[in-house]
Amino acid sequence: MPKFEKGLWDEIEHFVPGEFSCRCCGVEKVDRVFLHKLDEAREMAGVRFKITSGYRCPSHNAAVGSKPTSSHIKGLAADISTIGSRHRFLVLAALIAAGFTRIGVGRDFVHVDYDEDKDQQVAWLY
Repeated sequence: MPKFEKGLWDEIEHFVPGEFSCRCCGVEKVDRVFLHKLDEAREMAGVRFKITSGYRCPSHNAAVGSKPTSSHIKGLAADISTIGSRHRFLVLAALIAAGFTRIGVGRDFVHVDYDEDKDQQVAWLY
């Protein structure tokens, strides 16, 4: 099991260790504030947030064709699988209500990040 700040996972209701791990090396880094905000959004949505991509090590990030400045590398981003338009709407509405201002929407997933080094109040399509 990855090492985290003491008690981090005890504070989180809707996610468990391992959900944010890099798919190639198993390293898991997730920012505490980001994780708390995402947990709050999950509570508000009332639907499961299946994380399909959390932390990405630099090699995995490059392998999936993402930019070297990706917030996934910093542990500040997640991709959430969505099944249908209603599920996507509930996820989006909850993310916005929880205060997220950087959201990307794909056909079957929603990207969210909490990277204060990047432009805020942006939404994009994949």
